Amino acid sequence: MTLARQHQIQVVAHRGASEDAPEHTLAAYKRAVEDGADALECDVRLTADGHLVCVHDRRVNRTSNGRGAVSALELNDLATLDFGSWKNAHGEADEGPDWADTSVLTLERLLELVADSNASGRDVKLAIETKHPTRWAGQVEERLLLLLKRFGLDAPPADGPSPVRVMSFSARSLHRVRAASPTLPTVYLMQFISPRHRDGRLPRGVKIAGPGMRIIRNHPGYVAKLKRAGHQVHVWTVNEPGDVELCVELGVDAIITNRPKQVLSQLGRR
Repeated sequence: MTLARQHQIQVVAHRGASEDAPEHTLAAYKRAVEDGADALECDVRLTADGHLVCVHDRRVNRTSNGRGAVSALELNDLATLDFGSWKNAHGEADEGPDWADTSVLTLERLLELVADSNASGRDVKLAIETKHPTRWAGQVEERLLLLLKRFGLDAPPADGPSPVRVMSFSARSLHRVRAASPTLPTVYLMQFISPRHRDGRLPRGVKIAGPGMRIIRNHPGYVAKLKRAGHQVHVWTVNEPGDVELCVELGVDAIITNRPKQVLSQLGRR
């Protein structure tokens, strides 16, 4: 594989550098930026009082010392929880990052980190996944677009690269985004290939496919179908060297990984 091909692949830090730091914490995203990731990936959920926070699961039980659904808790409730110590639960000697870097992360704070990084000379992009189903339905996309507008990120030029893209397994979610902000790139995430998408088609208006690594291993020819249909291909979650190699061989456009530092090294970019 040529170095030129490798440089075309965007390396995206999945929930931050989540192998080395607690997922979806400021510590994980700071580490990813330091490691040289091209982009950061996050999941967003809406709290009971209308704040977008970066939490993957519907409930906070797995990644914090609290319990309950994100949608039923207010931001002040979440702010009292520890989202970092579970990562050190097996007794590592490392004391871990500061509380400020492992408390609940709002999307607003993550956008500030990206803005600060770019102001200092980096070009870090952000891939935001909306989680569905949720009791708040379309309010998630509405709040997301309002927040992006505050940062001047909701309406990128139609003919140029965008610093932000929105991803979802929900075609309806992506439709809401496109209806309100037609130039904002959208990514249709897939755990399996549905019959309607076998020929490389995606939901109307979506230009980026987001197949899981299992799809790529089992159906490597699917990448070519997506490319022939004019789509980019962003693959998740790519952690093993053999999977990285396969993605490079197939010519995917982005690798979403828990291990951005190692993937960049494998691609000869460190």
